[in-house]
Amino acid sequence: MSVDFRKLRSFVKIVDTGSVSRAAAILRTAQPALSQQIAALEAHFKHKLLIRSNVGITPTEAGLILYRHAQLMLKQIDQAQIDINQSARSVAGRVSIGLATYSTSSALSLPLLREMKAKHPKIVVHINDSFGHILSELIMTGKMDMALIYAADPIKGVTLQPLFREEMFLVSPPGMELPGDPAEPLPVSALNELSLLLPSKGHLLRRLIDEALARARATPDVVSEIESVPALGAAVLDGLGSTILPASVVTETSGFAGAHVRALTKPVIDATVSLCVSDHLPLSEPALAARSVLLDIVGKLMSSHHQGIRPA
Repeated sequence: MSVDFRKLRSFVKIVDTGSVSRAAAILRTAQPALSQQIAALEAHFKHKLLIRSNVGITPTEAGLILYRHAQLMLKQIDQAQIDINQSARSVAGRVSIGLATYSTSSALSLPLLREMKAKHPKIVVHINDSFGHILSELIMTGKMDMALIYAADPIKGVTLQPLFREEMFLVSPPGMELPGDPAEPLPVSALNELSLLLPSKGHLLRRLIDEALARARATPDVVSEIESVPALGAAVLDGLGSTILPASVVTETSGFAGAHVRALTKPVIDATVSLCVSDHLPLSEPALAARSVLLDIVGKLMSSHHQGIRPA
């Protein structure tokens, strides 16, 4: 029995969906045929690849290893087909890029799309800035090519290139009165009992904020946890509370128009934004082109001296 790409594609789809029936519906293949393909793969590799239970299908340890390799091989064969089909010499294909939510990097999406359209019009750019996934895990499994994430410490399975550090600011409803001179940084201790709208506790930014509040012995009133930038901007402008964000997110997002931005101190809250790529999956030609454009845009961001942005 030879391992062909059809069997690997079926195996990956079953793992992704957690169900033979759902994978069969997506692939438009009969369930018995898919089961035979999995049996053939297990016979070839001499290992059980999938565990079936009442709640669905999950891969074994051997299955996870095959899944990672299959992702890479299928990605390469898809790119090879795209390359073969292209008659023009310009780079073509697809690239997926993650941008950390609530980070300055999310404000880079429009410049990135503009530059990619101008320089590489035949590359389809997929951008993900949703809360629903851990971007580094998508990089590790080959589901995404690269991402800008909040991270400085090593993460297994990926390579991090620190790009810049960004400072967090208090963002408040227009006209809200706060202690001290509005032009001066506000001590974090002054946030005690202040109504705050924050990301959920699973977000790194929230952990940084909570650590700073604990150091300043401040206990604000967290009235809501919001995982949507438009919803957060609307809630702040409606007077429901303040939030803590990089200044550039506020200035680049129309939904925050009119909000008051004030620096925080004692302690300053900041985080490192790094470019994250897989340490074992090579970047495709479209991904290499996109990385070059992305790094160029970040360089321009650094040279323009945005508020709260400094070298890593």
